[in-house]
Amino acid sequence: MDADCRPTLDEIENRFIELAAGRLSRDEADRWAARWVMEDGIVRDDLSWWALNRLHGIDVPSGNGGGYLHDDEQVRGWLADLRNRRAR
Repeated sequence: MDADCRPTLDEIENRFIELAAGRLSRDEADRWAARWVMEDGIVRDDLSWWALNRLHGIDVPSGNGGGYLHDDEQVRGWLADLRNRRAR
């Protein structure tokens, strides 16, 4: 966290890495991101907001009897997008 108690982009990216590797559950990722998304004004930069909103709700079921609304491939795609956006 930075000095203002907001998650850094490194911390956010690490959550995606851990999730994609299966070392962090979707429920854990969702709960971690929810506290930042739900608190008004805590996140100020667009990239952090974008990434946290991808993690928040990552545990939503697909509704067709199994799996998640956002599959593992999409999670890996979001991680790649985050890394590309950070590199700009």
